[in-house]
Amino acid sequence: MQAYPHLFQPLPLRHKNLRNRVVFGAHTTNMARGGLPGAAHAAYYLERALGGAAMIVVEPMPVHASAVLTRGNFLHSSDVVIPHFRKLVEPCQKAGAVMIQQLYHVGAHGDQDNSWHAAWSPSGGPSYHDSDGSHAMSEAEIEEVIEGFVQAARRCQQAGFDGVEVWAAYHCLLDQFWTPFSNTRDDKWGGSLENRTRFSREILSRIRRACGEDFIIGLAVNDEPGVEVALSRESMKDIVALHDAQGLMDYVTVGSGSYFDFSRLIPSFQEAEMLGADLAEVLKPVTRKALVIAESHVRTPDNANTLLGAGQADLVSIVRGQIADPHLTNKAAEDRSADIRGCLSCNQQCWGRRGRDYSISCLVNPSVGREADWGGDRFSPATAPKQVLVVGGGPAGLEAARVAAERGHRVTLAEASPVLGGQFRLAGLQPRRAQITDLIDWYERQLDQLGVEVMFNSYMDAEDIQAQGADEVVLATGSLPPETGFQKALPHLSELPGLAHGHVWSAEDVLSNRAKLGNHVVVLDEGGNWRGCGTAWYLAEAGYQVTLVTPDALVGKELQRSSTDFALRKALATAGVRFITDAVIAHWGGQGAEVLSLLTGVRDQIMASDLVMATVNQAEMSLRDELLSLGVAPQLIGDANAPRLAAQAVHEGRACALSL
Repeated sequence: MQAYPHLFQPLPLRHKNLRNRVVFGAHTTNMARGGLPGAAHAAYYLERALGGAAMIVVEPMPVHASAVLTRGNFLHSSDVVIPHFRKLVEPCQKAGAVMIQQLYHVGAHGDQDNSWHAAWSPSGGPSYHDSDGSHAMSEAEIEEVIEGFVQAARRCQQAGFDGVEVWAAYHCLLDQFWTPFSNTRDDKWGGSLENRTRFSREILSRIRRACGEDFIIGLAVNDEPGVEVALSRESMKDIVALHDAQGLMDYVTVGSGSYFDFSRLIPSFQEAEMLGADLAEVLKPVTRKALVIAESHVRTPDNANTLLGAGQADLVSIVRGQIADPHLTNKAAEDRSADIRGCLSCNQQCWGRRGRDYSISCLVNPSVGREADWGGDRFSPATAPKQVLVVGGGPAGLEAARVAAERGHRVTLAEASPVLGGQFRLAGLQPRRAQITDLIDWYERQLDQLGVEVMFNSYMDAEDIQAQGADEVVLATGSLPPETGFQKALPHLSELPGLAHGHVWSAEDVLSNRAKLGNHVVVLDEGGNWRGCGTAWYLAEAGYQVTLVTPDALVGKELQRSSTDFALRKALATAGVRFITDAVIAHWGGQGAEVLSLLTGVRDQIMASDLVMATVNQAEMSLRDELLSLGVAPQLIGDANAPRLAAQAVHEGRACALSL
């Protein structure tokens, strides 16, 4: 019996037939060079087509000079893109995927540092992307942008795309016309529902006239119930019903969040799953002609099958799930869901890299963005299989062992503790982060299936490693917290004054229950990331009184790029955590901390039973040096190479295994 009966029903969409109900929805990969898709783009999308996705919506193309948002955007307003897109589209179609291109204009929220063009909007409203304002469009400029959409659709058709998806979500330009907050015009483009939707209806109807009947046209919208000025579900239902009644689109995709609320736009593990389902369910009864696609945090085949079975939508868009495992759809169809590498909803390398204007990657799947170089998420056999010893079972060692075994090497993994995961397993103990534990469980299943010999409770010194006689030795032994209390903001102090008083712990001590804590804990978070912030959250939820001190200007500074910082601060504040920013620990007295303001130089005393230091770890190189002295040249990966985040550890594990 099919494990996901609703997911694998074919479905007609205009002139095409979809092989299942899974869509790989639009998202920014930021991989274009000179505005053109290249080999990296083509390999990225082809991997998901080979993985079974029925329809792929390629990332948004700006339709006008004022629409450019990122460095890696496609070239707008030029036929130069056509042959380059053809090289991307045709292989994916041959692999069975229906290919759609998203077209967009973000209106007031354009990035003018990238576009070097004033942002255009209905009424000159402010940007919620940055601190800029926008330019109120004239009627001639409105017509210019409409024509920009039409010409972009024509180029897509000439490049071989099966259709386009017009972006009206997240309070972009079309949504700005729809929304009374951002459309205060008193001409034919503003006021009544008929007038406010004129812009979008003109775009869709003119695309149909330009591209003909054998061309799919989609419309992307979003749900934002927590923002008063955003369109309500009832208003969105009226808008979509009007477009549907006029037969303007073949499908509507429903996401969540917007420029008003980035945290729900690409929801992290802090948010509920299936966020697009509620509005999809509202829209489905009024879309008599168009299909409804539910998007946003539909992470797994189970999510998707449940949503479809409940009749909330006709199709589901699984984006980050298919970034993490491009073969998710085929694995689900083959009843191999246990082999699906799950997305962590961490946003660190997909949305997080976009936030820094880098190209896309993935914490759990480092081949993302490197498919053209690394052969996708499939591995070529080693020409000469070797005996490989991996020492350390954290994320770097797990990935190295898995991929080496996939390639045919004989692999032994030695782990000093009784469980796999290393410090990554400890991170999975922080609130809402159990998906990390699920990933470690996935690795255990994969290593077992691949025949990797896993040796638990096996601390290995240099002579033990030499005695193994492996052809290749990989050190993934991780890193350790320094025991000095050194803080980067106080470089002249090699050791925290008062350290000898004791009751100073690391984040790892806390999460592993080695720390014996009193009631009031001060957490010094130097990294601005989950190591310190997540530990503070863990302690607060456990009932401790927590004061979080950071040298940064705000708590969770590094989490801004993944749009997880605000929800974190809200959770910490709700739990009663006190924040002290722009500050360091000047002295620890055993029963309290002297906090030094970096702004004023003022010192304040905070009574506390314990101090937790989340500072930069150190890699211990003595094992490497001993091995080198014995004539064994190991490869160092992950924190054993240099202390960093999990994404770098998994990447180096993959890269190392591919090099063997």
